[in-house]
Amino acid sequence: MFFSIAGIMVLYLCMNISVVSVIPWQQAQGCPFLISLFMQKLAGPLAAKIITALVLLVAFASVFSATLGYSRIPYAAANDGAFFKIFARLHPRGNFPYVSLLFLGGTAFVFSLLFKLSEVISAILAMRILVQFIAQAVGLLILRKARTKVEFPYKMPFFPWPVYLAIVLWGCILVATGLNLFLGALLAIGTGTVVYFIKAKIKREWPFVETI
Repeated sequence: MFFSIAGIMVLYLCMNISVVSVIPWQQAQGCPFLISLFMQKLAGPLAAKIITALVLLVAFASVFSATLGYSRIPYAAANDGAFFKIFARLHPRGNFPYVSLLFLGGTAFVFSLLFKLSEVISAILAMRILVQFIAQAVGLLILRKARTKVEFPYKMPFFPWPVYLAIVLWGCILVATGLNLFLGALLAIGTGTVVYFIKAKIKREWPFVETI
């Protein structure tokens, strides 16, 4: 994993050096179609159109694969009885959660029409930082404290300092996304928490389980 990160970092750095060697950095800084302009200056309009089509294809493939992956979350929750049952439906031939996939795709489409793409990406980033990155780091600390080394035999160099460092760094990125998005993410998490406790109260689930 670390070799992959280092390799991607080197490739990205080389790409930026290549771009600013052709396009002045003052112009490149605010250019929305930088790679297209880069190829146009090097090889002409046709090459710029081809590279633009390839970038769009890669972007679509990335979004499509992410949507397919995230569609499994409502599906799994519905299978466990923690979400609406309709999301547990599978396509009769493709055997994929088509209701969840259509719902996520439709929601993303609506948000892309109502808000700027940069705002949508920042909002998604803020939510993922809170729910996934910071929460998982805190969960790791709690899990490691609760379980013995036999039950939890994994090791991390200099533990727990890398976890603390990750929480601080993700917190800095979260602050950089803006106060409104941060508060919006907290509101969404708070709403989900309230709904969960109401459901748990009705179904006598944790933390309302009656102990004998």
